[in-house]
Amino acid sequence: MKIAVIGCTHAGTFAIKTILAEHPDAQVTVYEKNDNISFLSCGIALYLGGHVKDPQGLFYSSPDELKKLGASVKMHHEVTNVNPASKTIEVTDLENDQKFEDSYDKLVATTGSWPVIPPIKGVDNKNVYLCKNWNHAQELFETAPEKKRITIVGAGYIGAELAEAYNTKGHEVTLLDGADRIMSKYFDKEFTDVVEKDFTNHGVTLGLDQQVTEISGDDTVTIKTTKGSYETDLVVLCVGFRPNTALFQGKLAMTDNGALITNEYMQTSDPDIYGAGDSVAVHYNPTHGLAYIPLATTPFAKEF
Repeated sequence: MKIAVIGCTHAGTFAIKTILAEHPDAQVTVYEKNDNISFLSCGIALYLGGHVKDPQGLFYSSPDELKKLGASVKMHHEVTNVNPASKTIEVTDLENDQKFEDSYDKLVATTGSWPVIPPIKGVDNKNVYLCKNWNHAQELFETAPEKKRITIVGAGYIGAELAEAYNTKGHEVTLLDGADRIMSKYFDKEFTDVVEKDFTNHGVTLGLDQQVTEISGDDTVTIKTTKGSYETDLVVLCVGFRPNTALFQGKLAMTDNGALITNEYMQTSDPDIYGAGDSVAVHYNPTHGLAYIPLATTPFAKEF
């Protein structure tokens, strides 16, 4: 059986290991456009806060390990098109810009997600950073220590974790969010009240129930919101994520936000294409419906 895997962070790495453990004779090829695999983005705040001293601890596999397990690993290779009818994919080798086609019997879509970049005036300011992958973590690790004031836009899990990490490193931290509570999508008010009090007791400035409208400035950055303005030296955007599923637009069934819809065996609307990780909607047991939860909680089914 010829299996192609698109994307190799957490879900992709787990999928490859599971497939080869269950089907050691399978011909597995993974296409990853970046220069690393198996990055645990949930550990970025621990790394930036100094709790993780060795960044290699944020990885749990490598291309060499997957090769030893029997996979063909194509790093710096981007899949640019998927044709479910012919079971083929188009690939570009990013190192030499060569393009080629490959075929598959089964395809695993673990293309992940990407940060939402809101249409804020000045959002392309050089002092605005994202926080999602290993390259983002490296940029922040190198840049943030020299910045006294750090403002985080978005008070979800990642924003709250970064606020804590930078606060413990001695930065003046401001945490902004359009909701009137931090982590409002995850916890009830009686819990977030406790966390907010802990933040303010440690000197973190909370700017809640306000939208960022403009970012401007060079060395000193001014953030304008619907309630006022803040001066800072560095901005980190953490306002949410969208599934990376443009390859399958119009080809596979999706939710309104573009997450792939899968069945209990992680098959998409095309039974020969499977999905896992941040690119899919999970089966949410409390409501017996679909939910998009881009966290490391979505298993990959072993059945093929």
